[in-house]
Amino acid sequence: MKNTKKFLALLLALAMVFALAACGGKDTTPSEPPADDTPSEAPVESQAPEEAAPETPAQDADAIPDTMTTDDGTYQIAFVTDVGVLKDKSFNQGTFDGVKLYAAANGKSYKYYQPANGDQATDDDRYDAMKAAVEGGAEAVVAAGFMQENALKRAATEYPDVSFIFIDGYPVNDEAGNVLPNVAGISFCEEQPGYMAGYAVVKEGFEKLGFAGGGGGTNAAVNRYGYGFVQGANAAAAEMGKTVEIDYTYQFGANFSASPELQALIAGWYTNGTEIVFSAGGSIFTSITDAAAANDGYVIGVDVDQSSQSDTVILSAMKGLSSSVEWALAKVYDGTFGEIGGVGTALGANEDAVGLPTDTWMLENYTVEEYEAQLAAIKDGSLVIDNSVLLNEAVAAQDYSNVIVNYV
Repeated sequence: MKNTKKFLALLLALAMVFALAACGGKDTTPSEPPADDTPSEAPVESQAPEEAAPETPAQDADAIPDTMTTDDGTYQIAFVTDVGVLKDKSFNQGTFDGVKLYAAANGKSYKYYQPANGDQATDDDRYDAMKAAVEGGAEAVVAAGFMQENALKRAATEYPDVSFIFIDGYPVNDEAGNVLPNVAGISFCEEQPGYMAGYAVVKEGFEKLGFAGGGGGTNAAVNRYGYGFVQGANAAAAEMGKTVEIDYTYQFGANFSASPELQALIAGWYTNGTEIVFSAGGSIFTSITDAAAANDGYVIGVDVDQSSQSDTVILSAMKGLSSSVEWALAKVYDGTFGEIGGVGTALGANEDAVGLPTDTWMLENYTVEEYEAQLAAIKDGSLVIDNSVLLNEAVAAQDYSNVIVNYV
């Protein structure tokens, strides 16, 4: 491992020529809801707008205030958080950064809303946050996380003139079963950066890995990260003629929050020989990095480049949260939201919407050239990664040629 890090921010510039089939794979598309939720029966269609998405502005999102104060107390753009904290250095924050960057660049007012009751928030709590946002003047509401579906169904039905952007989401139906055209479902091909991260660390030389996910095994995005991670590790191990182990769990991560119990579990992994753990679940990152720091272990970050958050992070599996929000908000204000409303849009390697942060990773044996070749193979279709949304037990039950999965 390298002894020092280069603290350069990787900006994923999205050239989004959208096509739902971009993620490839088998069985299910990434824009479907989690396997154990009741799915919306809305159509999922390909989107192929001619224009490319704007590049992320060079402005630092952290330097932009979290709320733009207005004289009349109204706000044009609202963000409704997922569970966990706003500044989680991961999913919530990465999504909110897109709101702030777009608003700051385009002179829009904005505010964030956290549903009442924190990690125990109900559908009513989420709806109340959306209602408060709309009554506060919101023309566009960005909602983060698949748990927003029921609240979105109610809010989007009641406020048909408001545009709702459902991140890590999919099409939503009203109570009559009709697709809501004012909800844009945007998802990502998380199996791709998950695969690339698993492949990279095994090529680097790690032989005992860990995966700790949030959502209790019900979150489709997290499941794709984990399933891709195992596939990538297996592929690298097969090429190297070795067998690797992966401790795999969603225990203590259901609400995406840090906890002493999770930290103790991961500390036990490191004590028993686990070398590196993929933290895929928002604020559980804190528990995992604390365990790593106390046990000379390493961590893989998620969603955004988390290298600056802990010296234990040697790599992050990333998706373009901020840039996708900026792109969708631009659609609201240029009058083309109808192109993405009412359908599911999935983003992956073909849209430059996922990847690894080569400027900040701490890999010495796996090269940037090898990574770029693998990324090109995903783009041209010669490397296809299964994107099935599997329950956690199903991942452990697979018969891998060169990986032993220890499901906890």
